[in-house]
Amino acid sequence: MIRLLVNFLEALLNTFYRGRDRVFARFFVLETVARVPYFAYTSVLHLYETMGWWRKSDWLKLHFAESWNELHHLLIAESLGGNDRWYDRYIARIGGLVYYWIVVLVYMISARSAYNFMQQVEEHAYHTYDQFLQEYGDELKQMPAPEVAIRYYRDGDLYLFDEFQVSDFESFRRPQVENLYDVFVAIREDELEHVKTMIMCQQPEIQQTFQSPHTENRAALPESVRSAINIKTAQIVQEAKQEPVEIV
Repeated sequence: MIRLLVNFLEALLNTFYRGRDRVFARFFVLETVARVPYFAYTSVLHLYETMGWWRKSDWLKLHFAESWNELHHLLIAESLGGNDRWYDRYIARIGGLVYYWIVVLVYMISARSAYNFMQQVEEHAYHTYDQFLQEYGDELKQMPAPEVAIRYYRDGDLYLFDEFQVSDFESFRRPQVENLYDVFVAIREDELEHVKTMIMCQQPEIQQTFQSPHTENRAALPESVRSAINIKTAQIVQEAKQEPVEIV
């Protein structure tokens, strides 16, 4: 079922959003839907807290930070004209609504399956942005970075940006944003960070031990978790080279 949900989203994007003139609309739809699972996770976790079944504030911070990151990807796509056409807005919002309720149900039944769904969506996003950079890199380097990207990645409060990057215990990323190419490199790397976080969330030992990256004296991730993240990340990067996403 999880793979079918991901396949449907990929088929939608590949059918209606092909070609250079449709690429920013594709990103708008992708980022609208990509925010939704994080909303679903926090909704269910709030319900669990309300009923007194489960209380882990670090998980709420994590998933809100992820949704905040995806929001800025969406704002960047909008600043580039991705939401100019009414039917693109309609497809994105209806798709988001449908996926929200599906993920809420899946998360209540199996949180691990819901995290796996989002891992696969973020893998697709990583491949999409990587291919876009390869095909249009020279052109993007001549275009200015949108103001919303500069505020988010460089000039704004980076607390929430750091919050969802849980795999690197030693340091936080600080993307360069000199031009539009840099912006899409940062977005691509964000998607890979989301993949890492979703892999972490699926590990049984993390359910009771996860701590926010901002927790003082936070313990490093267990070696088994770090190994799972590193193996999968290397696989994703290799697949991006061997099996590029067709966006034109």
